[in-house]
Amino acid sequence: MDYRPLGASGLKVPALSFGAGTFGGSGPLFSHWGNSDAKEARRLVDICLEAGVNLFDTADVYSNGASESVLGEAIKGRRDAVLISTKTALPMGDGPADWGSSRSRLIRSVDAALKRLGTDYIDLLQLHAFDASTPVEEVLSTFDHLVRSGKLRYVGVSNFSGWQVMKSLALAEKRGYPRYVAHQVYYSLVGRDYEWDLMPLGLDQGVGALVWSPLGWGRLTGKIRRGQPLPQKSRLHDTASFGPPVEDEHLFKVIDALEAVAAETGKTVPQVAINWLLQRPTVSSVIIGARNEEQLRQNLGAVGWALTPEQIKALDGASAVTAPYPYFPYRRQEGFARLNPPAV
Repeated sequence: MDYRPLGASGLKVPALSFGAGTFGGSGPLFSHWGNSDAKEARRLVDICLEAGVNLFDTADVYSNGASESVLGEAIKGRRDAVLISTKTALPMGDGPADWGSSRSRLIRSVDAALKRLGTDYIDLLQLHAFDASTPVEEVLSTFDHLVRSGKLRYVGVSNFSGWQVMKSLALAEKRGYPRYVAHQVYYSLVGRDYEWDLMPLGLDQGVGALVWSPLGWGRLTGKIRRGQPLPQKSRLHDTASFGPPVEDEHLFKVIDALEAVAAETGKTVPQVAINWLLQRPTVSSVIIGARNEEQLRQNLGAVGWALTPEQIKALDGASAVTAPYPYFPYRRQEGFARLNPPAV
């Protein structure tokens, strides 16, 4: 397993990490991801550690805390061998104190997560969304307190816009608060919006990407093909509306290119899609999920080899879309391009 710095920090993370959203799954979304109990989760953790995957990502909102609880059981007795990443800020109830990133909410959320995970510290805590109702100063000063108290090692964010990340980083530098070193982002061959703004920001500011849904919300599993109906067992029947949309023709264009590269390499479509991500700038780790041991071992096959420049070019071409304003002039017009060279 390749280990990479998490942004501009001293923390080394594996190129692949494991998403524990499949642990204890319940509800209209997470039950379709998976519902591994503690015994099955422990087996999946065993396989991950054997392969060098020691970073496990979860969130308090995943099945209302059940994911954290099952993960805590699965890593019991080997806390020092793993890195735990979890997230908070999304609603955990209907009350006014059940959402957001106020000082009181963050302190309560961290303490609750520590209890569910069965640990006294979290390696990486990320804000699951930006809370416009709480001053950035309050958020960062609270993180400063939690880091100094030993409850958190590093902090990051997820699903932020560029200005939201930059405002926080600027204030952290001004006040000497902990800087965000990670941004957990949606990025895939059918969802490359991360490249327009957040990737250049990550390069400039030392913020590493932790990629969620690298298979485009289950669309790049190799089971969806041009001219064929959606497989009967696909979770997209019930969960497509929860994830980022993809136009059919664009999806099939990418799938055609993936299948061609998969045939050349002898790898699967998901393995090719994940390997492409591992060669992109700022990517510190790609979060893989698995309902069972077979899926996990398949995804682990995305490392230990590399796509050729020609294969990368083919996938780049098939997945490219016109950048939105104000980014498209930088890609199309020579004057803009000289002043603003693209990140990729």
